[in-house]
Amino acid sequence: MNIKQLGLRIILPLLVAWLPLQAASVQAATPAGDVRMDAVLSVDVSTSMNESDVNKVSFEAVKLFVDMASVKGDKIGVVAYTDRIMREKALLEMKTAADKQSLKTFIDQLDRGPYTDLAVGVSEAVKVLENGADPAHTPVVVLLTDGNNSLPAGRTQEQSDKELASAVEKAKAGGIPVYTIGLNADGQLNKTVLERIASDTGAKSFVTSSAEDLPGILSEIYARHLNLKVVPVQELTANGAFQEVSIDIPNASVREANISLMSGSPVEVKLADPQGAAVAIPSDKVVYTSSKAYTLLKIVQPGQGSWKLQVKGLPKDKIKISLVYNYDLKLQMEPLPSKTWKRGEDVAVAAYLESGGQKVGDAGLYKNLKAALVVKDLQTGKSEEIPLASGAQGISGSYKLPDSHEYELKVRAEDAGYVRETEPVKLSAVSGSAPAPSPPVQAGEAAKKGMGAGAWAAILAGVLVVAAAALYGLAMWRKANKGFVGQVVIEVRDEDTGERTPPQYRKLNAFKGKVTLHQLLQLAPEFAETRDIVFRPSAGDSLLLQNGTACVIEKGGRVLEAAQGKELRAGDRIRIMLGGVHRSVTLEYIK
Repeated sequence: MNIKQLGLRIILPLLVAWLPLQAASVQAATPAGDVRMDAVLSVDVSTSMNESDVNKVSFEAVKLFVDMASVKGDKIGVVAYTDRIMREKALLEMKTAADKQSLKTFIDQLDRGPYTDLAVGVSEAVKVLENGADPAHTPVVVLLTDGNNSLPAGRTQEQSDKELASAVEKAKAGGIPVYTIGLNADGQLNKTVLERIASDTGAKSFVTSSAEDLPGILSEIYARHLNLKVVPVQELTANGAFQEVSIDIPNASVREANISLMSGSPVEVKLADPQGAAVAIPSDKVVYTSSKAYTLLKIVQPGQGSWKLQVKGLPKDKIKISLVYNYDLKLQMEPLPSKTWKRGEDVAVAAYLESGGQKVGDAGLYKNLKAALVVKDLQTGKSEEIPLASGAQGISGSYKLPDSHEYELKVRAEDAGYVRETEPVKLSAVSGSAPAPSPPVQAGEAAKKGMGAGAWAAILAGVLVVAAAALYGLAMWRKANKGFVGQVVIEVRDEDTGERTPPQYRKLNAFKGKVTLHQLLQLAPEFAETRDIVFRPSAGDSLLLQNGTACVIEKGGRVLEAAQGKELRAGDRIRIMLGGVHRSVTLEYIK
């Protein structure tokens, strides 16, 4: 067997095994057509809010954001801050109505405290996302406050500014927009700081003098972050009887229709589908939630057409009705021709909408679509928009390259209910940017020269190195994203009083690769030392426990040395003695 045959016999099996795995990993990392989000709502609970938000409308607004989240898939956490973290809820995946209700109950139970430190609110929110966000989701922080910093003794403004700048830089580096809301009830709000936080992270700042505006602002942030639009429907003056309003569902790609009704008093609602049939509220088709400040109807997978909503409120009560559509739509650009570009050439551009991974065939979706090609000159930094045509087959147009520069192109499409953009692509019209083609080699000459054994050995070695690196990278990726099985039961005991918390069940399948005890304890500040007690999925559906702290861990009454890792199987029960506070944590792993 010569070296060529040997090389092929070694390389081919490696490539055959590696390529399908590589394709599978790429496919697994590709998000679905609709976007899921990981949101942290960071709420100022300083005592000054008792005056600026007497009726706790801020809590109602935060609850509206929770209700507007998708029925399944989104993850939401809450941070209640003053100059410290008063209470905190780690990212919780919305799987059922009970999950949303649990989060809203947590919000209702938030207490007030003295002082205010914006740095604490931003920094902790970013940490929550760093510890529990899904890489396939879009992250976001919403920061709400009613005034300037009011710091306790021992904390300087310089220290706060430094921590805030660090947190904003982390958010910016992690692609986390921080939307800010300033409740300027006393006219003393430092708008500049809030605007800078938002602009530095690619978000928007909102300011209002009335807490009554907060639900509408949270609704706007929800829509804006997901490239959706709040569509005003109607503003009614209630007369004590049912009044009819039309709710138009424009096409079959609407995944959820959120109908919000803002009013000072509770309202009654009825709903009929486009065929005139009454729809039960609530039902498997309609999710219904209400509070002191709002009523929300979420129609799941609504049929296209005109739905009829009947609303009954107290006489003379103002009822503001608006819509936010959740769409299962992506915008994709057709690949540009593979060629060398020159100054003055026309670049033909085409794009199309995609739903569920398939090209949309509904011509009606393009009827009122406003599309443009956004071109950025990477050498001058200047951007321009060129209108594109929308037709039954999609979006099309062209752009003449004005200079021998490098460019970034993306297509932007806007409808009444949403905005979508394609992934940007780059092209170069720089003169001489393409390498000159190699001169053709005559077949006889190639055969005469041939390739020696040394050349084949070098090629073989290079391919093996690349294949080995790829397989190693794939192994590391799989390790970092390996899923858990089962759940843990956690109890916390106060060693001074002997009191125990009720058992808390934490499902592990919400985490990938690893989870810390601090996350399982809902990131409570008093348990910060448990950040370095880590659990990883291991063989046979077991857990690998690693203790990087000074905490003592016992199993079966004996000290468990877990610095290098110890395996926990279903039914195993451990006790962790904390050093920072006089408490212990009992944890049992079950399937």
